[in-house]
Amino acid sequence: MKTTLLSSRWVLVLFTVWCLGSCNNSNDPDPNPAVLTGEQLFVSADSVTTIPKAQLQTLATVAGFGAFTAQLKYDVTFRRFRYKTTYQGQLLEVSGMLAVPRNTPTPPAILSAQHGTMFKYSDAPSNFPLTFTGFELFASAGFVTLIPDYIGLGVSSNIRQSFYDKPSTAGTVVDMIKAAKYYLQQKKVALGPRLFLVGYSEGGYATMAAQQVIETMPEHGLTLTAAAAGAGGYDLPGMLSSVAATPTYATPAFLGLFLQAYNTTYNWNRPLTDFFQATYAAKLPALLDGMKTRAEIDAALTNSPAALFTPTFYASLSNPSAEPALKQRLQENSFFNWVPTSPTRLYHGTADGSVFFSTSQSTYDRFRATGATNVTFTPISGGTHESSIIPMMADALPWLQSLNP
Repeated sequence: MKTTLLSSRWVLVLFTVWCLGSCNNSNDPDPNPAVLTGEQLFVSADSVTTIPKAQLQTLATVAGFGAFTAQLKYDVTFRRFRYKTTYQGQLLEVSGMLAVPRNTPTPPAILSAQHGTMFKYSDAPSNFPLTFTGFELFASAGFVTLIPDYIGLGVSSNIRQSFYDKPSTAGTVVDMIKAAKYYLQQKKVALGPRLFLVGYSEGGYATMAAQQVIETMPEHGLTLTAAAAGAGGYDLPGMLSSVAATPTYATPAFLGLFLQAYNTTYNWNRPLTDFFQATYAAKLPALLDGMKTRAEIDAALTNSPAALFTPTFYASLSNPSAEPALKQRLQENSFFNWVPTSPTRLYHGTADGSVFFSTSQSTYDRFRATGATNVTFTPISGGTHESSIIPMMADALPWLQSLNP
């Protein structure tokens, strides 16, 4: 589900660095939406800034990514990117950040990087350089880097976030890749033949969702080289069952966002008191207004799932026959009927209290048991949700580079 790679306290530092160098009734999605071309999906690409590699190295060091400074070799041009994707059967304009390395010795490959959960609208990647995910640094390492905002952030922040909905989540990634390829071809930017996906937390889930679409829908015209996904909630029934089985849960903000998103995306329009005790149900609309951080939302809720949820809904999390509409969506939005074919690396911290380690372990075990031969799983011993991304990237970045000679 979460996490942004850089605390908001670093935004001022980032801005300073930048300145030195120069922001039907059910409304279900159509199960077979038209496959549009990149030309049909592309809207605009507005120049933001070009940042020299030395300043990106400084930024990496200040942000806690100092171990990667030797990998940052290129100046990068950043563009605020707008394109269309399908949501609830309609085309919706969405946004992201496009980062292009300059003067690479060979045409760079495309890498789509999927960020973790964001609660504040201002954190959307398209607001760079006033915000920073850390994934921007992949461009200085030599990849044309795409960072989709996702539905509900950036230019689509007028609607509720689409959160852990597989079709729309995958669509924001796949459609940005297609639109960006079209735009770059029009600008005569030479591209290498390879395509990579990487993501962490909600971004790990988004990476896997996009991977499934690319591998099973050749009509998109994309061929995936490899994917690296960390700490995503791939097994949603298992994830919520684990929430019900634990006396304390580290990040109740995720639960509020998750149930609000499903209530909106699937047009259930149920009162929040169906899920949450009245005290918290009354608070959630204001807490999830896009103006507050995860820490602020967590502080206004409770770490006890039994106290957060109504007794009936809390009991339903452990009862397979209760809340059938929710349970059906959890099944559909998990990865039970597909296995990756491209080289794939999964990562997860063993001490993750936000997205439980077991969701990656069970997903990996199922992949292997059903014939996946190109998947590995790296447990990060003692890693929390916040601390595991650096070890993941320390392994994933050189691996992706080795596949892109």
